[in-house]
Amino acid sequence: MFSDEAQTKIVAVFSCPQDEGSYANLGVVEPRDQRFLTYMSESIPAEPQPGPSQVIASERYRREGIGILVGAMSIETTRDSQALIASTGLSAILDPEYRCNFKTLNGFVEIGAEQILAITKAVRSHVQACFDRELDLLRALDAGTYKDEMLAVGWPDSLPPTPITAHQ
Repeated sequence: MFSDEAQTKIVAVFSCPQDEGSYANLGVVEPRDQRFLTYMSESIPAEPQPGPSQVIASERYRREGIGILVGAMSIETTRDSQALIASTGLSAILDPEYRCNFKTLNGFVEIGAEQILAITKAVRSHVQACFDRELDLLRALDAGTYKDEMLAVGWPDSLPPTPITAHQ
């Protein structure tokens, strides 16, 4: 359906023929007709932009999973890794003699309960610090003192991002 008899602008599209007595200015166009393309591009709602609280939460999630150093070991801190580390930590609590081959970002190391618990505590501390920073930023947002620059600072120490190369 067009806006006028000159058929310059499409205002509605139907999937089947309509009663011309019920609708004015009906016509047929090809899918590549510029008027149809214009109508479609204007009809598709724009992607909603995330609000500041969503941006802050996304940055916390990103920082949370970057990884940490525990001694000389580079430890992955993604959500999956956090769960595996927590279960390994539970094994170390239940059995102080527990040992395992633990995969770090640099490869496998054999470690015992004491090292496992140190890793578990460090990962939990890192994750909690990320949530604490998110809370600080949300409080600043609520107070009206939040500035975009604040998003880049104040997070716990993390490993620098590892560049991805073609051979990985």
